[in-house]
Amino acid sequence: MQIDLGIYLTMALASAVFYFGVWLKKRVELLRKFCIPAPVAGGLLFALLAFILNITDAAYITLDTSLQSIFMTAFFTTVGFGADMKQIREGGFLVAKFVGIVTLLVLLQDVVGVLLSIPLGMHPAMGLCIGSIAMTGGHGNAASFGPMLEEMGVTGATVVSVSAATFGLVAGSVMGGPIARRLILKHKVTLPQTGAAASEQNVTETVPPLSAKKLTEAAAEIFTVMGIGSIIGEGISSLGITMPSFIGSLITAVIVRNVCDSFGIKLALHEIEAEGEACLNMFLSLALISLKLWELLDLALPMILILLAQALLMALYAYFVAYYTMGRDYTACCIAAGLCGFGMGATPNAMANMDAVTMRFGQCKTAYIVVAVVGGLFVNIANSIILTAFINVLI
Repeated sequence: MQIDLGIYLTMALASAVFYFGVWLKKRVELLRKFCIPAPVAGGLLFALLAFILNITDAAYITLDTSLQSIFMTAFFTTVGFGADMKQIREGGFLVAKFVGIVTLLVLLQDVVGVLLSIPLGMHPAMGLCIGSIAMTGGHGNAASFGPMLEEMGVTGATVVSVSAATFGLVAGSVMGGPIARRLILKHKVTLPQTGAAASEQNVTETVPPLSAKKLTEAAAEIFTVMGIGSIIGEGISSLGITMPSFIGSLITAVIVRNVCDSFGIKLALHEIEAEGEACLNMFLSLALISLKLWELLDLALPMILILLAQALLMALYAYFVAYYTMGRDYTACCIAAGLCGFGMGATPNAMANMDAVTMRFGQCKTAYIVVAVVGGLFVNIANSIILTAFINVLI
């Protein structure tokens, strides 16, 4: 049976799945304890239901996720609004260090993929499909590099890349929160709100009330910047530079925020932050309910072994390399959670991982800026350069 859900029913489903995840987190201590994002908790269960319906031929659900990219761009626009020049200057060195960490991760993912693919009887280039193409690159790179490799003679590269990216999206969303929690509690990291070592108690914050007038102002500011950012993004694309669609809006929001600060112009920053969180929740809910888990059935044993090796690499790298290199503090813990999100999936998953951590232990704006800038911009540049080099050597 074919079930086609239009845009309104898809959004109703995404909303229901999100609040089901919220309900689950309130009642399942394990989800709360290990900082699993609510959209992931609810979305994965629906993805499993859709998987069962599909493989049993009971029903095939088609969703209209056309709003997904809008929510993603809106969210990253709000991230840009949160960056003042003081924070950027303070995070400048962290950004440089994180670029180095991410570049090394991309290289290691491809090395692991290629080295394991050879003894398992696969084409060496197929290791790239289960390497940084799918892991750090996500579904976007999988859809781009897969067909290109097939044209070069690597049969099945697209299916393998997309399937591996699906695995990475799930794994990265699940492991980020637990790793950060473990780091925070093991090292007794000082929390930003309390100034004391972390405990299992949730950190609560005093949140000022929202107003309809300010929420409307915030929405207008977000959409205005998104409009300007789309023009900038098109200009960048016309130069032959490939970057995520939200980069233009992110950069524009940073500029607008700091120009307004310089001239004493007040923006609805609190409301912008609140709307940004709502957009992230809706984006992730849409992303999770549209997961086609049945694509993982195509994963043969060699692919499964390589993917498990990639998951282990990501966990160890975040736990030891990211934490110790980024400063061994609360910011480093949040960045480690974020790295798992986009190191095996996508930048919005990184933000959701950090949201789950900061909701439990306290805010960390520096981590959001560092991960957004590197995950949204520099990682794609580094990944493209390294993949190009590997492809030229292997094919």
